[in-house]
Amino acid sequence: MNAHHNAYRIRTLVRLIAAAAGLAACSLSGCKMGPNYERPGVNTPTAYRDGPQGTAAEASLADVPWWELFNDDTLTGLVREGLASNYDVRVAVTRIEQARAIAAQARSEFFPQINYQGNISTGKNESLGNPTPKGGDSGSAALIGLNAVWELDLWGRIARSNEAALAQLLATEEAKRGVMLSVVTDIAQAYFELLGLDRQLVIARETQVAFGGSESIFNQRFKGGVASKLQVLRAQADVTRTAATVSELERVIALKENQICVLLGRNPGPIVRGQDLLLQSLPPEVPVGVPSTLLERRPDVRRAEQILVAANAQVGIAEANYFPRIGLTAALGRVSAELSDFSSGNSNFWSLAAGMSGPVFSGGRLDAEKAQAVAAWDQAKLQYQFTVLLALRDVSDSLVTRTKLADERVQEAKTVLSLTEAVKMAGDLYHAGRASYYELLEAQQQLFPAETALAQTQTNQLVVIVQLYKSLGGGWKLSDDEWMHTAKQP
Repeated sequence: MNAHHNAYRIRTLVRLIAAAAGLAACSLSGCKMGPNYERPGVNTPTAYRDGPQGTAAEASLADVPWWELFNDDTLTGLVREGLASNYDVRVAVTRIEQARAIAAQARSEFFPQINYQGNISTGKNESLGNPTPKGGDSGSAALIGLNAVWELDLWGRIARSNEAALAQLLATEEAKRGVMLSVVTDIAQAYFELLGLDRQLVIARETQVAFGGSESIFNQRFKGGVASKLQVLRAQADVTRTAATVSELERVIALKENQICVLLGRNPGPIVRGQDLLLQSLPPEVPVGVPSTLLERRPDVRRAEQILVAANAQVGIAEANYFPRIGLTAALGRVSAELSDFSSGNSNFWSLAAGMSGPVFSGGRLDAEKAQAVAAWDQAKLQYQFTVLLALRDVSDSLVTRTKLADERVQEAKTVLSLTEAVKMAGDLYHAGRASYYELLEAQQQLFPAETALAQTQTNQLVVIVQLYKSLGGGWKLSDDEWMHTAKQP
């Protein structure tokens, strides 16, 4: 009799294992609900506005590693320090670790979930802590065992969940690359702006000295009775006004240094300078490639696309929720109504089972979840297309700014040259008694803002190269290891 029962159990176990294998095969080759991802169409022009027209070269400023973009070793050192210590970069790394852990959680659903349990109890009319009618008898019970649960992913719900989690991970990695690019360009821009402020401070101090010289001349002539007090007062006003400008520039320079320190992840303090503003060189040619390359190079565009991929997978999850979930369960262990029987062969137990559960009526919840997923996908699609549009605008803005700044610098340099000559001529004529004090002061007053405007334009020309590099997705060829390796170099 026992042999017959054992043979029956073996046959039953074999059938269940065969059924489980068949379902597993179906699960691995099962269909995924929802649409497969396809990149939405975007309207990219054949060439950038104010960029090279016709057949544009594939080469781009973004192909250049950031350390080759600058010709200032001091700036390169600051950027390396920023990449290694900037808090935004470090926060981005922790976000990647979180996303990687979430992806691992989603991936675990592909595998059986195995748990253990144990129980021991004693009491009256109970079994393993649960009320059980026993006619008033008292006794004890024990349980120890393993159980496993495995959901067969016939409809692709788990696969879509993994797809969404992986896309979110890739989105955080692109966000990190965007942060690193921002750190590089923000430090470079702030550094060039600092050099520009230094140059303006030099101009202001030189102008203060020039106004002081005029004041001295007017004061001497006033004491000699050949000039009026009005000339002295006007000159004194110019000196004090310029002195206030010097103080303001010194304040702004300190704030700019503090800004750079924060980008470097260090306490506020002074920043070492390298080459002077006037010694900084501009690249003679700035290739920009073709607009379609932004889809592959800009980290913010790539991040927006990964968010769209995740939203697309969520639609599949919502559709899979309409279908039943099929799972396998298994249990193995010992259970006994009396502790004295726990070690006997009769206390062994095992089981294999297959189960199915699915929705019949949810009050519209499943429909609402799918509608939400579709709306979220529409939002992600629009956000992706808008991000591409903003990227095209960034490049065009930088190109037109670069072109116009070059024209402005030429005209402003001519203005400064003319006013410098005018100041010298007005001084000579004033000493010769052939020009009034007003002509000398007016020439000096016009030269100061003209020199300041030229310094600002020179600064902007350097800054716009940095902005163009960022807008093109600079450093896209570099791996994360290459970014961080260069950051660790001395």
